[in-house]
Amino acid sequence: MKIKHYILATLFLMSLGSCKKYLATEPTDFLNPDNYYQTEAQLQFARAGVYDHLGAGGLHGTYASYLLAWTADEGYMNRATLTTGPWNYFYSSADQYNAGLWNNLWSGINKANVLIKNVDKNTAIAQAKRDAIKGECLFLRGYYYFTLVQYFGGVPLKLEPTSSVIDVDATRASAKDVYVQILKDMEAAEKLVPGIKTLGFGGAVNKSAVRGLLARVNLHMAGEPVKDKTRYAEASKWAKMVIDDAEAGHSLNPSYPDIFMKLAGDKYDIKESIWEVEFYGNRTDQYVETGNIGWINGPAAGVASSTGRADAYMNITSEFYNVFEPGDNRKWFSIAHYTHTATGAKTMSLLPVNENAMNLMKPGKWRREYETLLPKSPTTTPINMVLLRYSDILLMYAEAENELKGPTADAIEQFNKVRRRAWSTGIKTIAVTNGGSGYTTAPTVTFSGGGGATATATIAGGRVTAINLDRDPMAVTFFNEGKYTTVPTITISGGGGSGATATATINRATDGNLNPASKEAFLAAIQDERMREFNFENTRKADLLRWGIFLKVHQDMGNKLQQQSPGQFFVKYYSNVSSRDLLMPIPINEMSSNLKMTQNPGWE
Repeated sequence: MKIKHYILATLFLMSLGSCKKYLATEPTDFLNPDNYYQTEAQLQFARAGVYDHLGAGGLHGTYASYLLAWTADEGYMNRATLTTGPWNYFYSSADQYNAGLWNNLWSGINKANVLIKNVDKNTAIAQAKRDAIKGECLFLRGYYYFTLVQYFGGVPLKLEPTSSVIDVDATRASAKDVYVQILKDMEAAEKLVPGIKTLGFGGAVNKSAVRGLLARVNLHMAGEPVKDKTRYAEASKWAKMVIDDAEAGHSLNPSYPDIFMKLAGDKYDIKESIWEVEFYGNRTDQYVETGNIGWINGPAAGVASSTGRADAYMNITSEFYNVFEPGDNRKWFSIAHYTHTATGAKTMSLLPVNENAMNLMKPGKWRREYETLLPKSPTTTPINMVLLRYSDILLMYAEAENELKGPTADAIEQFNKVRRRAWSTGIKTIAVTNGGSGYTTAPTVTFSGGGGATATATIAGGRVTAINLDRDPMAVTFFNEGKYTTVPTITISGGGGSGATATATINRATDGNLNPASKEAFLAAIQDERMREFNFENTRKADLLRWGIFLKVHQDMGNKLQQQSPGQFFVKYYSNVSSRDLLMPIPINEMSSNLKMTQNPGWE
């Protein structure tokens, strides 16, 4: 049974008795450890509570997608009316969204602590069941701490359940000590949780997810601010374990768009998508575990659109638009180059004429049109947020190996696998070699080979003067370029004339291969590749922080936007960033209640 079903059952049980008309003198929302955790069902309900914080509004349900500006130089929140908040770095330690993130993570940690403490209370429950649940909770506790240390720095290490509302003062551990505990938790979990093939879905903690996150945690520990370079070897080791795991059999989905079509359509792809936050329901059924993916960070669609309403709170930046190279089709699935009509049809947009126009475009890959659950909720979606994909494993491995040995052939090959998957194999160019004569209407253009491309001819003076690819009606690519393994023959027929000929060239997947000559060049290529591959998957800001380039990137963006989009409200979002934003502020309520807590630099 998947996580969402246990969450639903837990909420249902909590609602029982809510119609009682007398004053209860005993608390009904508290699970007493003395008489709970006695059955497998009780353990499963408690387990669902630990998971629930992943999809809460304070994390991947809402905040991580846009409120905390975790997309960094990829994009920005476009609501000019929302002038202050973590999304644009105009906020204080009293900010409710900052506090919401903090409180949600700590609640998740405490629930994990409680279950870890009590999971073995009834030893009659099968050891394997108890071990798996303990492993999940250890991992989730590590993940919540990982999120805290990335954005708030060193925090108190609380590894026992909170038992007193009075004894709450705790000093901050160093960032390094927090990372050490995260590694300890996750390494213990790796031995206890099942393989992803055993589970059959990516919505729960599995061995591949643990190993992949161990690679990520080690990469971050090797970077700023801890800078423990010995961790690169560990990052490489854990990533390679995922790559070499024949039983799990991970591989890249041949189609980049299909990854996100499946996520929107409630389909699992455990070869590529290793760990996901589960959302489900439309708020008219019994399920209430929905998020904001697609509604806030996808192509805009009006209230009445049959594709599903999308208020599109995010815009992309020219930096993101220009990071893609010709032939990289991730660009046209990741950037919305169309608008939706009320019927769900697409009206294709022209290419942007300048950088300011690029800065006003929307993200494209979280598309509500692929949701299959009807009716569609107006302001929430059942789209899962993917937290770890196989392509990330390959790029983390390449980065760690590059730091250890430079650009080896093996590291470059893993990197190029990701690029080849993204590359077009469609029509690249069409050249008219003979315009023919006698054409009174545009002739029909066909391509041999069954690759699917379509094009339209233009005529002047009875001659064919050009042949242009049609737009892709599904907007998966920009043009309807098709897919070919060999160069097709072009046939021009009809139109009242004759003699026109044309030839085509095609893109090939191997065109995406790079061969960086130095360690520095390879790292720069990986940094750009991660931006392209994981855009709007909430990883960019953390990457910039660990690479130590967060401030420079934002300062450079601010300078560019001053030139590209003068007077636009969003320019200040980047120019306002300062050294204090390397960490988020400890919430004011925490500072008031925990007398041993110290504030982060610049937020005092």
